[in-house]
Amino acid sequence: MAQALGEDLVQPLELQDDSSSLGSDSELSGPGPYRQADRYGFIGGSSAEPGPGHPPADLIRQREMKWVEMTSHWEKTMSRRYKKVKMQCRKGIPSALRARCWPLLCGAHVCQKNSPDIYQKLAEAPGDPQWMETISRDLHRQFPLHEMFVSPQGHGQQGLLQVLKAYTLHRPEQGYCQAQGPVAAVLLMHLPPEEAFWCLVQICEVYLPGYYGPHMEAVQLDAEVFMALLRRLLPRAHKHLQQVGVGPLLYLPEWFLCLFARSLPFPTVLRVWDAFLSEGVKVLFRVGLTLVRLALGTTEQRLACPGLLETLGALRAIPPTQLQEEGFMSQVHSVALSEQDLQREIRVQLARLPESTSGPPPRPQARLPGAQAIFEAQQLAGVRGGTRPEVPRIVVQPPEEPRPPRRKPQTRGKTFHGLLTRSRGPPLEGPSRSHRGSASFLDTRF
Repeated sequence: MAQALGEDLVQPLELQDDSSSLGSDSELSGPGPYRQADRYGFIGGSSAEPGPGHPPADLIRQREMKWVEMTSHWEKTMSRRYKKVKMQCRKGIPSALRARCWPLLCGAHVCQKNSPDIYQKLAEAPGDPQWMETISRDLHRQFPLHEMFVSPQGHGQQGLLQVLKAYTLHRPEQGYCQAQGPVAAVLLMHLPPEEAFWCLVQICEVYLPGYYGPHMEAVQLDAEVFMALLRRLLPRAHKHLQQVGVGPLLYLPEWFLCLFARSLPFPTVLRVWDAFLSEGVKVLFRVGLTLVRLALGTTEQRLACPGLLETLGALRAIPPTQLQEEGFMSQVHSVALSEQDLQREIRVQLARLPESTSGPPPRPQARLPGAQAIFEAQQLAGVRGGTRPEVPRIVVQPPEEPRPPRRKPQTRGKTFHGLLTRSRGPPLEGPSRSHRGSASFLDTRF
């Protein structure tokens, strides 16, 4: 594929057998009110039945059993076998187990356990009128053809209202960002409101800190990082974007802030989230680079986009056949971008930011690179917080009353014959000196 597109972006595939736990494209085909919902809950969707690329039932069952085993001993798995977790996330978490796996991967289960009453108090508290009005206006825009969010009084929109309100009360200095709506909606499709809230907290504060605040300082930094990566990995596409005046802030915020929930077919969105919660923001950069390559990778594609509007249209109108989860995610995982490469480029672009930039400076060091780093940070915080496991006490039993030592008779150099001689009077006949090396003589010594 890379040779056909004429760009040197891919590296050897790390996972040749990467296959999906989902089905085919879930693009909505119409707003018919009586159409059947597909297996993801979209009314009129095209994924009512698994597509031809869907793995067989026995393979899905094997993956489910692997995840059940890993999540049943989660601390041991993350401590010793994270590479297996990463590989299974790249293959796709089974649909039936995402509700169990996503909170574990992002660490939301620890947050909920440490603060068991926080969400209930936030959900019952009155929200800030400013944010409540804005949130209420956005509710009907989040997946309007999904069966959960069709009715304004349904549990989907009401749960979304509670989750977003709770976050504005939890972080009043940040408030509400419209891009949080689709993120929270996808979480609510799989999780109860309380778990969805804590997953949203982890995404906003651990995976993407500085993305949803009033200044979005981290988005601006990552836009510069993305352009630098384009310059290195896709130089011809980068040159074209510069020539037509398409800066990264014209398309990247919609991709990154919404975690591609509005830009990809829904089955592919779920696969991106599986990898993102496992490996962190690096996955978002890989997905973005893959989309640019698919839209502007060939000379013909670039010639067909002579201006700004045509180029933006090409980035938003990639054929759905190229975005099918299986083939698309294989390309994403083959992008030659490691965590070390990303961190190096972040440091370079951070040093180049002008000091006159309004708002707080970006803090990329606050961003943790995936599930393993989050797990280790929570383990360390638990130890510092005094919740380390109890160390078994060693009980020392007092010694028993000492017994007087048993005196042994002084027999060095003496024989049984000699003792008998002194104790019984007349000597007994014993062996002569010439026979003292015999066995009968040795047997008489103590």
